[in-house]
Amino acid sequence: MNKKAVVLYSGGLDSTTCMAIAKADGFELYAMSFAYGQRHSIELEKAREYAPRTGAVDHRVVEFDLRQFGGSALTADLDVPKDQLVEGVIPITYVPARNTIFLSFALGWAEVLGAHDIYIGVNALDYSGYPDCRPEFISAFENMANLATRAGVEGDNPYTIHTPLIQLSKAEIIRTGLDLGVDYRLTHSCYDPTPAGVACGSCDSCLLRLKGFREAGIEDPVEYVTRDA
Repeated sequence: MNKKAVVLYSGGLDSTTCMAIAKADGFELYAMSFAYGQRHSIELEKAREYAPRTGAVDHRVVEFDLRQFGGSALTADLDVPKDQLVEGVIPITYVPARNTIFLSFALGWAEVLGAHDIYIGVNALDYSGYPDCRPEFISAFENMANLATRAGVEGDNPYTIHTPLIQLSKAEIIRTGLDLGVDYRLTHSCYDPTPAGVACGSCDSCLLRLKGFREAGIEDPVEYVTRDA
């Protein structure tokens, strides 16, 4: 029987590639997505559509509402910045403590499943500067997981947080996914899509995605309102 892994899965480019890598690593996949009060549900629709195609044994969508706190353009009535990739400043699209919360849910499910492996598609190279995408954060959370759970304390198989994309460029991520058969038409990355789900092409997530496809020498198969790349 394959070992089990919980995979954090948003329906975006990175998490979908991460899911494919977990499958290639020989794990039985348990996908976890979140309806946390984000601006739109397009990515969750993509996640629900694609999860069965990846061979996920189970796909859970956890619901809670970070709009109660706000503090981000994704969870409050704040404009999503457009047409700029600002380096050295944490952007307003950062959602406070989001990956800490996501990983905590994944850890709880992993302990129930008897899984000791969690995959998350964070990236510290071509990304928006979010502090909870850094290797230091992942290492700290992994240490915490093995201190704060019964399985970590009593078991002889410690938890591992896998971050296979963390040091890859967006172009390298895309090439990896294509080699593993990922259909990027079924992914969504935009922070501010149209009501019909068309990507804006000018938020930082769209700009990073388009930059990655351009550098990979491949046309992005999804539709955009505007694409300068």
